[in-house]
Amino acid sequence: MSGWYELVTMVGFLYCNKLFEYERSYREKGLSLKQIYNRRLKDQKPVIEAFLSWLDQLHPESGDRLIKAINYSNGCRPFMMNYLKDGACSLSNNLSENSIRPLVVGRKNWLFCDTPAGADASMKIYSMIETAKANELDPLKYLSFLLEHRPGAEMSDGELEQFAPWSKLAQETCK
Repeated sequence: MSGWYELVTMVGFLYCNKLFEYERSYREKGLSLKQIYNRRLKDQKPVIEAFLSWLDQLHPESGDRLIKAINYSNGCRPFMMNYLKDGACSLSNNLSENSIRPLVVGRKNWLFCDTPAGADASMKIYSMIETAKANELDPLKYLSFLLEHRPGAEMSDGELEQFAPWSKLAQETCK
């Protein structure tokens, strides 16, 4: 039974790996979003259909992890082909996962904020750091930039706008 489990696991891995190989080749070729859309329908849709057909043939009698994996895959069926609908969609949710990771780590750190004001200050710092990253700025340079210029509530919206991470001044100073 162990050999069967390993074989099934390997076959499932190979289906997934094939999809990621296609995605990697599209990036390497520099395809446009429209070209990616068309290539996904041509290349990847048959791989997903074959995977689902293969999945229908599996009926394990034991192996909790394998049964969980099959049940998880079957639960995802209605959504598996959604990324094929748009060349801008991602096969993986890694970008989303990585973007929220600081919040998950921060959540544990916030347990040690012993006052609401401390938690509020931490939230503001994390927000500034993540906004700087989202605007392709060096977070340390951006925080230094803000501390050097000390924008404040008494400034007009126009004056404050020059300190936003997307402003020309911040972009020139904090890359």
